Amino acid sequence: MSMFRKTDDHEVELASPPKVGEARPIRARNVSVIGPTLVFKGELSADEDLVIEGVIEGTIAHHKKHLTVGRQGRVRADIHASSVIIEGRLVGDIYSEGVVSLARGADVEGDIHCGRIVMEDGARFRGNIDMGERPEVGEEDDPLPIEAVTADKLSA
Repeated sequence: MSMFRKTDDHEVELASPPKVGEARPIRARNVSVIGPTLVFKGELSADEDLVIEGVIEGTIAHHKKHLTVGRQGRVRADIHASSVIIEGRLVGDIYSEGVVSLARGADVEGDIHCGRIVMEDGARFRGNIDMGERPEVGEEDDPLPIEAVTADKLSA
């Protein structure tokens, strides 16, 4: 769904971050696309959203932006990004303070460190997920104690 705003007789499309399973234009405003025939090895960083449909090996530093590995994308790299959508293949770790989304058909091998995760039915994942440390619970916030249930209590 697109949102439009009219300014001085010009209609401007406002881009919002893509969502898992949502069709998106190939080229939106302030988005770089690495095409399916491009192969890149090394450290990749940019100051705009990025869609990867090609092959990347190395590291991807995209700390404050959105990163999408498209259906044709093949990435062997650690990813550091604000939010990440994986639709293709990734071998490497993901570090995101935001949401990481694994779409139907995604194939991910590596650890995910994120604030939130969404995984569609049909996505494949092998690794560990770390969603940060839980704050310590103070005594006033302790949940009610749960009494251990044993077989003799069940029969009583």
